[in-house]
Amino acid sequence: MSDPTPPPARDPVRVGIDVGGTFTDAVAVSATTYALLGQVKVPTSHDHADGVAHGIMTALRRLLDSIGVGADDVGFLAHGTTQATNALLEGDVATIGIVGVGTGFDALATRRLRSLGKLRLDSGHALPVRYAALREPESPEAALASVDAVIAEGAEVVVAVEPFSVDDPRGERTVLDAAATRDVPATATHEITQLYGLGKRARTAALNAGVMPRMLQTADLVESSILKAGVRAPLMVMRCDGGVMSLPEMRHRPLLTVLSGPAAGVAGALMGEKVSEGVFLETGGTSTDVSVIRRGRVQIRHTELGGKETYLSALDVRTIGIGGGSLIRVTGTAPRRSSLTDVGPRSAHIAGLPYACFTDPARLEGARLVTLRPLEGDPADYAVLESDAGRFALTVTCAANAAGLVPEGDYARADPATARTALEPLAEALGTDVEDAARQVLHRATDRVSQVVDTLVDDYGLDRDVCSLVGGGGGAATVTPYLGQRMGLDARIAAHSEVISPLGVALALVRESVERIIPAATHADVLAVRAEAEQAVLDQGADPSAVEVDVTVDPQRNLVTAVATGATELRTKDRSSVADEAATRAAVATSLDARPEELTEYAATDQYRVLGLVRRPGGPLGRFTRERTHVRVVDSEGVVRLHSSDAEVDTLVAGEAEGALKDLVAERTVYGDGGAVPPAVWLLLGPKLADLSGVMDSGHLLALAGTEIARRGPQEKVVVLMERRR
Repeated sequence: MSDPTPPPARDPVRVGIDVGGTFTDAVAVSATTYALLGQVKVPTSHDHADGVAHGIMTALRRLLDSIGVGADDVGFLAHGTTQATNALLEGDVATIGIVGVGTGFDALATRRLRSLGKLRLDSGHALPVRYAALREPESPEAALASVDAVIAEGAEVVVAVEPFSVDDPRGERTVLDAAATRDVPATATHEITQLYGLGKRARTAALNAGVMPRMLQTADLVESSILKAGVRAPLMVMRCDGGVMSLPEMRHRPLLTVLSGPAAGVAGALMGEKVSEGVFLETGGTSTDVSVIRRGRVQIRHTELGGKETYLSALDVRTIGIGGGSLIRVTGTAPRRSSLTDVGPRSAHIAGLPYACFTDPARLEGARLVTLRPLEGDPADYAVLESDAGRFALTVTCAANAAGLVPEGDYARADPATARTALEPLAEALGTDVEDAARQVLHRATDRVSQVVDTLVDDYGLDRDVCSLVGGGGGAATVTPYLGQRMGLDARIAAHSEVISPLGVALALVRESVERIIPAATHADVLAVRAEAEQAVLDQGADPSAVEVDVTVDPQRNLVTAVATGATELRTKDRSSVADEAATRAAVATSLDARPEELTEYAATDQYRVLGLVRRPGGPLGRFTRERTHVRVVDSEGVVRLHSSDAEVDTLVAGEAEGALKDLVAERTVYGDGGAVPPAVWLLLGPKLADLSGVMDSGHLLALAGTEIARRGPQEKVVVLMERRR
C-alpha cells in the first residue's frame, strides 16, 4: 500500500514585533506575497519579572493563534525595541568602567576620558563613569587588576579604550579577556567603529556599554522564550538604520537599537510600499517623524546622543511636535473675535481628554469653547469643548475628519458629521464656517512639517517630479493628505499604516555598515571594505545570491563606506503580483508626466525594464541645451525603483562587460577645474540593482563593477545606466 500523499507545505510566515513604550504590536506577513496575515496589540510588559520579553512572547502566541499557524511555520522572526532609547532618555544606564590603555601621551589622552562622566543624558542625569589606567597592555595580570579596580568602584560593564586601537587592538583585547574572566559584560572601541577620533569613539563605546547589561538580559530572556515556544527561525533585532541584525551582533552593539522605532517605519515604507524617492512621515498621537528615501535607500547620518555627536550611524529623522492628538490653540473664545494661534505641542493624551470627534454626538450637545492649561506652566490657550457631559479635546484628527480627508476604514477615521459638530464652536469663535476652520487648523498644524519636508528635499536633492509623501502611523491621515495638497506633491497613506513599524520589522533586510578612514585608498582597499560588509551580513544568515553592497568613497575625508543588505532567505515573491504591460507603462508615464505611447524601452532583464523618453530642457535657453534621456527603472511589479533625468543606457554581456564598461566610463568622463569626473553608474544584474553612484574615482568604480560582474554567467545580460554628474 502506498504512502498517503503528504499535505502541501505551508508558505513560511515572517513575524515582526515592535515593542513600544505603551503597547507591543506584532504582525504576521506571508513570505511569498508579503500580504498581512494578522496583527495583535498587547500592553508592553515593563513591570513584569521578565520585562519586555514577556510582552513579546504574549504577542507572538496570540498572533500565531489568531492566524492558525504553528511555531514551525515561522521562517523569520524579528523585533524592534525602544528599551535602549528609553534607557538613555531616562538616564537608566549601567555604571561604566573605562579602562584606558597606554603610556606616555596615550595615557594622557585616555585619562581625559574621565570627563565622560560629565556627559548629560536627556534626562539630565550624568553618565555614570569609573576610570582605571592600564599601562602594561601586554600583561593579562595588569589588565585584570585594572578591571577589578573599576568593578570595586561599582562598574557593571567595562569599556576598553586605546588611542589607536583601530590599527592595533591588542591592548583592548587584553582588557576584554580580563573582563570575561570576571564574567562582566565588556565592549571595546575598535568593536564599535574603525574610525579615528578617540573622544567620539570612546563616547560611542561608553553609551553602548551603558545599555548593554539590560539589553543582554532581555536578549537572553527573549531567546530562551522563543526556543521554548518551538520557533527555530533566526531571531533578528531591528537596527537604527532600517535593517535588522542577528541576536549575537546585537549583544555586541546594543546601541544600534537606539532610535530603531522610526527606522522600522521607514523600512515598512521602503519594503512594503516600495518607495524609491520620497519623504516618509510617521504620525502618532503627539508627534510626526520625518525621514527621506532617495533612490531606494534610506538616508543615514551620525547621530547625536546626550547632546554630543557619536559614531552611531542612524536614520536621519526629524521629529516635529504635531500628531493626530495635537490640541488647537486660540487667542480667545468669543464668537467672531478669536483667532487661531497655533497647534500643539501638547496633545489630548497629555491633557487626559477624549477626542471630540470620537465622542457620542449627544455628549457634545450645547458644547462651548473654553481654554485650559494641559500641564502646570503651559499657556492657558489650549482650546477644548465643554458641555454638561464633560470636556473634550479639539484635535488635528477632528479637523482632518471634518475636512473629509480621512478615508473610510482608516485607523483615524471618525464620523465626519460628529467631527463637523465638534468644530462648530471653533468656527463660530473664528467667525467662519466649519470647512474653513478645519483647513485653518490643518494649515497651521502642517506649517513646521512643510518646512522640514522642504529642507529635506533640498538637502538630499530629491527630484520633486517623482518625490512622493507617504504617511504611516495611526495618525497618518491627519497630516499627510493635507500636506500633499499644500505642497503640490503626490501623497498617499501606507497600507496598514497603523502597524507600519512592525510591518517594517517583519520585512526588513539584514544590514551592516562598515566605515574606514583610508588615506589614498587603493582599489584593493575599497574592495576589502566591500568584502567586509558583505561577509558581515553573510555571517548573520543572509542569502549569498541576493546580497547587495553599496560603496561610497569620499576622497575629501578619505572615508570609504560600504553598506551591505540581504535577506535571510531568497525571497521570491509570488509571480501573480507581476504587473502587466499597461500597468508598467502607466506607472512610468505618470512619473515622467507623459503618455504611455511616448515611452521607449531602452533595455530589459527578467527582473527590470528601463523605459523613458528624450526631452530638451524647457525655458528660454532650452534650444541652446542638449537633449536629455529621462529614464525609469521599473521592477516586475510595476514599481519605479530608480530614476534619472540624464542617463545613457547600454546592454552588455557579462563575459565582455568589464572591457566595454571601461571604455564607456572613459568616454563619458567629463573634465573640469576639479579634474576628471566619471559618470554615476548603476548595474542591473539578475535580481540586483547595484548602486555604484557613490564612487567618484574611475579606478575604484571599475574595480567594484568587476566584482559584481564576475559573479554572473559569461552570457548573462548586464544593463548599465550612466548618469552625467551635475
